[in-house]
Amino acid sequence: MAESIVTVFLEKLTDLLSQEAFLLSRVEEQVNLLSIDLEWMRQFLKDADAKRRYDPRIKLWVSQIRDVTYDAEDVIDRFMFEMNHQQQGSLKCLKFLKLRLVHKLESRIREINTKIEKIKAAKSTFIVETLPAASWPNEVVPHRERRAPIVEEVNVVGIQEDAKSVKQKLLNGEMRRAVVSIVGMGGLGKTTLAKKVYNDNDVQQCFDCHAWIYVSQEYTIRELLLGVAVRVGILSEEERSKMNESDLGNSLRDYLTTKKYLIVMDDMWRNEAWDRLGLYFPDSVNGSRVLITSRNKQIGLYADPQTIPHELSFLTEEESWELFLKKIFLAGSANAVCPRELEELGKKIVANCGGLPLAIVVLGGLLSRKEKTPLSWQKKTNSKHLHTSRSLRSFICFSVCFQENILRSLHRRVKLLTVLDLERMPINTIPEGIGELIHLKYLCLRRTRIKRLPSSIGRLTNLQTLDFQSTFIEIIPSTIWKLHHLRHLYGRGVVSSQSVIDKCRNGPLSVDHLTNLQSLGLRAGSWCCGEGLGKLTELRELIIEWTKMAQTKNHGFSESVKKLTALQSLRLYTLGAEMFTLPHLMPFSDHTYLYHLSLRGRLERFPDEIEFYPPNLISLELECWNIEQDPMVTLEKLPNLRFLILSLCYSMVKKMVCTSGGFQQLETLTLWGLKELEELIVEEGAMPDPKDLVIETCPKMKRLSHGLLQRKNLQHLKLYDLSPELMDELSLIEGEDREKICLATSIHGWRRTAS
Repeated sequence: MAESIVTVFLEKLTDLLSQEAFLLSRVEEQVNLLSIDLEWMRQFLKDADAKRRYDPRIKLWVSQIRDVTYDAEDVIDRFMFEMNHQQQGSLKCLKFLKLRLVHKLESRIREINTKIEKIKAAKSTFIVETLPAASWPNEVVPHRERRAPIVEEVNVVGIQEDAKSVKQKLLNGEMRRAVVSIVGMGGLGKTTLAKKVYNDNDVQQCFDCHAWIYVSQEYTIRELLLGVAVRVGILSEEERSKMNESDLGNSLRDYLTTKKYLIVMDDMWRNEAWDRLGLYFPDSVNGSRVLITSRNKQIGLYADPQTIPHELSFLTEEESWELFLKKIFLAGSANAVCPRELEELGKKIVANCGGLPLAIVVLGGLLSRKEKTPLSWQKKTNSKHLHTSRSLRSFICFSVCFQENILRSLHRRVKLLTVLDLERMPINTIPEGIGELIHLKYLCLRRTRIKRLPSSIGRLTNLQTLDFQSTFIEIIPSTIWKLHHLRHLYGRGVVSSQSVIDKCRNGPLSVDHLTNLQSLGLRAGSWCCGEGLGKLTELRELIIEWTKMAQTKNHGFSESVKKLTALQSLRLYTLGAEMFTLPHLMPFSDHTYLYHLSLRGRLERFPDEIEFYPPNLISLELECWNIEQDPMVTLEKLPNLRFLILSLCYSMVKKMVCTSGGFQQLETLTLWGLKELEELIVEEGAMPDPKDLVIETCPKMKRLSHGLLQRKNLQHLKLYDLSPELMDELSLIEGEDREKICLATSIHGWRRTAS
């Protein structure tokens, strides 16, 4: 973990040098010295991270490096913030202020380099042996280190019942590949619970192979696949290095097909990760499991609607106090006792943690290193260090965020906060003071009641993720477009009846300034006209709610999308009963990474040229009006298509035919709302290996190829609201075919007869 922290900081230092090369020539010597020392330390930390739990000297050394790296990051962040803040001054004044800031920077970096020299000297003196390379069986980090949570282990009390419940879901008799999810807000101990269950002897012995990958917000699918491949021990390093994502995924899927496996996907933030990775986790009906941890319950339900997520709750007062005592007095003991003179003060401290295990562990750990006296604790709890406590850098909205009056003073209490998750909190406003949280990287306001964003949000120069989906926000301040480091912007689904982005205050929307964006979800407006959108060449995910205004003003939109060749997922949709006409889209032949395409709305015409579709398309959703022709003629030729959802409202198509050789990779087919469809013919040799078949609300459908229902690997069949004639026909099926259909089906309206 500490190694990844140093890696992230070195990347930030490189960015700083590239942006301010001229000014920093004055401190070049000190900056280079810092960079070189930390790079060497990073190499040692690769092994030290795995060893620190076994050697207290190494643990202390790693902790010192982590702290000095945070100090350096604070200096850099503060310097960049103050530089940006001074841009509004006169040229002469600006030059003087910048030079003063550089001088201050040099002094601070010199202090940090002095600390590093002392740390290096301590290692030479007290850690004599060389840290050997190691491969520990319980280490479950991905193939390439990425930043993991600051507090990895939380000694959570009251976890036994949770562990028992999750363990039962992993080991129960259900033979399908189920996805079990552990969900809850940050700091509740999701990863700790997952690790406890993952390392359980019964769980380890139940599965043929195991893998743990850390997903988080920043990931690449190939990197995650590589992490699984390394853990399950397939392919040589040379073979893996030559494989692209698809080849690696296919090799992994082939291997897992013959195994009963357990894969943990820790800290998932978006459905897209499951869409892409789940393709390679086969269901061989042998009891394999995928275990997900996420802050978002909907992700667990999305991955497996049939399995209820395991939701973690806050600790009770008694459990909170027990955890606090264990952390401070007798770690791991059930007999921890607090001196009477500290009990009242200790319980006040615990109450402020609001039942959040991570908060208790962080504060308890801080106090455990201090003198056990009322004066010491009182001094520490009143000091600003407790409110900024280094360990709270990645803290998620602990109990103070539940009350708006305290939220207003949050920026004074936790200045080093990097993650603030307020999803579903009963708050109506965000104070201007939020702009003081200059270290903030993640801000989630989803499903709150706020109506506006403060203009000070433009001061959050380190912000990488801003999520205000499903809020009441009607106005976005133009300062938002100063957030050049923003990578993920989610603002769709707002309640306002007007286009949010066209009411941008104090200036025009300038989305083209956000060139680092990787994910963008917004209601359409003037911002997506012209050439601005086309400049976001780093975009991986684009979700746009199409509007009436956008329908009439979409000049340049198609040309912009054509330039976004790094896209992996594109979704255009309309809401409400009235489906607006989607813009004409140019062929996606250059979008080699575009795996998921979803279009919901009126199309000028159905795209029946195979060249229109991305060459490596895996998932396609079409919910369109007024389609007059059989779409299967075109879609069955897509070579990599695995998931197809068709909802063709008011379509006049009466017959669909999948010809021999078509849909060779298709695993899931969903047909919904085809009111005129009478026949679905699947010829022999077409769609050879479907796993999920769903046909709903096709009331005139009276013919369905029986061969499709008899496919060997069909696991889920749902037929609903089809013609009575077809239901009667299916009810007459007998023998092995009937038994197989009964196992796979949830057929509504099937008049079952006694066999």
